[in-house]
Amino acid sequence: MTWLFDFWRSSIGGKVTMAITGLLLFGFVVAHLLGNLQLFAGPEAINAYARFLHERQGLLWVARLGLLAVFVLHVVTGIRLARGNRAARPVPYAKDDTVQATFASRSMVFSGLSLLVFVLYHLLHFTFGLTNPAHYARKAAGADGHDVYAMVTASFHVPAIAIAYAGFQIVLFLHLRHGIQSLAQTLGLHHGRYTPWIARASVVLALFVAGGNALLALSVLSGLVTVAP
Repeated sequence: MTWLFDFWRSSIGGKVTMAITGLLLFGFVVAHLLGNLQLFAGPEAINAYARFLHERQGLLWVARLGLLAVFVLHVVTGIRLARGNRAARPVPYAKDDTVQATFASRSMVFSGLSLLVFVLYHLLHFTFGLTNPAHYARKAAGADGHDVYAMVTASFHVPAIAIAYAGFQIVLFLHLRHGIQSLAQTLGLHHGRYTPWIARASVVLALFVAGGNALLALSVLSGLVTVAP
């Protein structure tokens, strides 16, 4: 396994690792959003989805641990690459002329660590029920112990929670948009013909994920989705 570790520590290996783990995480957030969008279909739909997952606890925990490993590897690799870039240029430029560098690209480490905090809160909130036990109790109050609709609507009915969730989607949007463009560049798709299309696609895909997540929270807050009694 030494060669694999050496490859990961190299600049190219680090970029490939970021691309692969980023692609896996993007696939997860899309699947997660598609499942959660069933909130708009009503209590029966999203509670049935929750039961489907709960009945497959073994596979669910394998997926959770696998995603955790991918997420940690993504974060650690990103920090290592950022530190390597900083070490390669210990003395900053006399004039900071970042013509092509966007705010999103310059703040990827910050946005990634911010998303890490958000993910931890999200798990403590909806998965373990530690931050808002009264809301989590609504989940267990269902006929079969899976009233996820009641738990989610009770949570997003609180303005502070809904606005915080929606606000974090701005960070997710910036991170995903630049991440998708970086993935394309790592795959060798950085070309005058393709780059403008990739840039547009990155905006659309990032907006779909971040906008969809924000819509879930704000729809409950605004009354578009009815709060469970």
